[in-house]
Amino acid sequence: MDEAARIPEIEPAAARARQRAGALLVDVRAAHERALGMAEGAAGVAREALEAEPGAFLPPPDAGAEILLICQSGRRSMLAAQALAAHGYRNLASVAGGTSAWAAAGLPITQADADDDFLDRYSRHLRLPEVGLAGQQRLAATTMLLLGAGGLGSPAALYLAAAGVGTLRIVDDDRVERSNLQRQVLHAEARIGLPKVASAATTLSALNPRTRIDAVAERLDSGNVERLLEGVDVVVDGADNFAVRYLLNDACVKLGKPLVYGAVHRFEGQVSVFDAGRARGARPCYRCLFPEPPAAADAPNCSEAGVLGVLPGVVGLLQATEAIKLALGIGEPLAGRLLHFDALGMRFRETRLAPDPQCVVCAPGTPFPGYIDYARFCAG
Repeated sequence: MDEAARIPEIEPAAARARQRAGALLVDVRAAHERALGMAEGAAGVAREALEAEPGAFLPPPDAGAEILLICQSGRRSMLAAQALAAHGYRNLASVAGGTSAWAAAGLPITQADADDDFLDRYSRHLRLPEVGLAGQQRLAATTMLLLGAGGLGSPAALYLAAAGVGTLRIVDDDRVERSNLQRQVLHAEARIGLPKVASAATTLSALNPRTRIDAVAERLDSGNVERLLEGVDVVVDGADNFAVRYLLNDACVKLGKPLVYGAVHRFEGQVSVFDAGRARGARPCYRCLFPEPPAAADAPNCSEAGVLGVLPGVVGLLQATEAIKLALGIGEPLAGRLLHFDALGMRFRETRLAPDPQCVVCAPGTPFPGYIDYARFCAG
């Protein structure tokens, strides 16, 4: 039988006793896993790094140091021990049951520099290598502007708050009406007549008190748009009219803010990311898609044409997904792509969007033309 096959497994209590006697305890899990808690006094070295270059983290094999390896359940630590044995290490052991058994035995655990609520609340994010502790802390430092606390804003706000976005600035000057409740799930019967931003703050604060809700009961216009965008990292467009969409687009291009667009009509929805302000000539803006607003008869609003109640939920969740990806800098954003959703056919399709080299707002080298009378522009 080879040396690797004879590596012993020891119980956590025995490992703790050996650690106190001078043995080196090494946690071979990834950093995002160790952030959730690791055996007190353990050195954290990911298994891949340890196996690739053990001498960078351990005494040389001929030093004879006792090395105890621990992971989550005991499997990876045994594999790491076998790899070290192949490198010439002999005084090795793997902790049976890993960190789970260590904690179950009541042995001391150290956690990342975060409080228990943070680690528990976001534990599923912390287990994702693409997010982890650093990503979750980045979300907590992020400010997002959510324009509208209605059909699109409701699902987007719920999941952005639940995900741990640090500050949600919600801008809406409307009040809750009974007809809203069919799709605007932030609100409740008892809050009919209240400002939507106040109702939203109540719901979201109950869901996640760690997220700061900046409730702004104002109508977005050329006079306040830059003030409301100050300090914002990502903008989520839940507007229900073209004038506000054009205004928000122009401001985001001028200020270099990524804009997550969403729209719904009857049984169909659209989602995209417009990020021309940070990538002029490489990514389109809203005006590249719609240089001129459609005629009012061709684009009635929800109160005129109706909308399937669940449709804004689907589109708003897609917007929240894009906003989180932008904040974390992960994945492929919908920049340069327009995602269409047909609820009746339950189909998605994608249209490629190219930046318009003649765009009056985002074409490279084009000076910002200034804010216009958007209501008149959209009225034709």
